[in-house]
Amino acid sequence: MKILFACGGTAGHINPALAVAALVRQDHPEAEILFAGNPDAMEARLVPQAGFRFMPYRSLGIQRKLTWRNIKYNVRSVGLLMTSRARAKKLLREFSPDLVFGTGSYISAPILLEAARLGIKTMTHEANALPGVSNRMVAEKVDRFLVAVPEAIERLPARSDYIITGNPVRPEVLSASRSEARKRLRIPEDALCLLSFGGSLGAQTINRAVAELMAWHVPEGKLHHIHATGSYGKELFPEMLRERGVLFEGNPNLDIREYISDMPDCLAAADLVISRAGAMTLAELQCAGRASVLIPSPNVAENHQYHNAMVLEEHGAAVVIEEKDLTGEKLVEIVRSLTGDPEKLRMLGQNARAMATPEAGETIARELERLYRETR
Repeated sequence: MKILFACGGTAGHINPALAVAALVRQDHPEAEILFAGNPDAMEARLVPQAGFRFMPYRSLGIQRKLTWRNIKYNVRSVGLLMTSRARAKKLLREFSPDLVFGTGSYISAPILLEAARLGIKTMTHEANALPGVSNRMVAEKVDRFLVAVPEAIERLPARSDYIITGNPVRPEVLSASRSEARKRLRIPEDALCLLSFGGSLGAQTINRAVAELMAWHVPEGKLHHIHATGSYGKELFPEMLRERGVLFEGNPNLDIREYISDMPDCLAAADLVISRAGAMTLAELQCAGRASVLIPSPNVAENHQYHNAMVLEEHGAAVVIEEKDLTGEKLVEIVRSLTGDPEKLRMLGQNARAMATPEAGETIARELERLYRETR
């Protein structure tokens, strides 16, 4: 079995493919697996770290905001697009895969389209409730189209065989123990724990609102709070706290970091999570069964995080605040209401867990195996 994974650009496109590839390798140690992606993007680092072969394939998206820098970027994107078919064909001829699997990024579309033209079996997976342009482009060409949530089907070209799988999550999230996580993080068993983050870079708006939140709860000392500032907030966030008179240095109830490298433990320990609404984050919240306040990023393609978040809110599994409406006062009001109502927290978490698909990775791996059998 030879499988080419075409994915890249963001962790939300790369990590699901890595999770599936690991399951394929577990069941089929003899399988040849190759990843294609941009040589200067995060996939060039994450794929080899996971122990898989990586082949450079340059592709860029289109920037919608008109600036001189973006115009130059788009000229380069169009140049790469004009050669994408020939380069995809060369890659496919050299590796000669039985299957090509994509995850909807700008990397995957040209490779999937060329593979379909050459008669190679193809499959793609859409992680978001609002499908991206790349997956919409290939929807009528691929042999199998998998979606994480049924709401995505309404926004895709008509076909009768969409398969709902959910989004793969890391095994560590599924197996994490609340009591063990709290021991490692030094959180008392009876403490209410908040977890908040805005992504690896952070978000100034979220950091500012969380600073107001800490100014409310720190004097009372009733909450344990883990917050990741992101790289942009590393220096600014402590200043925000000082401006608000928050005594944070040496405070045992505050765990302020740049990044969260132990997310499975933090999710297991938390009672309430404040976060963005990327598809993988939501999948992990669901599998962990955690109540959440979601603040979708408005700076993503087609505002897809908003659509992701609204699926949870409509299922009674989260509270959504659009970033344009986010203030410290509003965040304090919501967190005060939720932490003061244990039954509401429990119901949000229970409804989130009811939406979980912990078997998503295995389901996708099985679909790949079924498709492979069709090549025999």
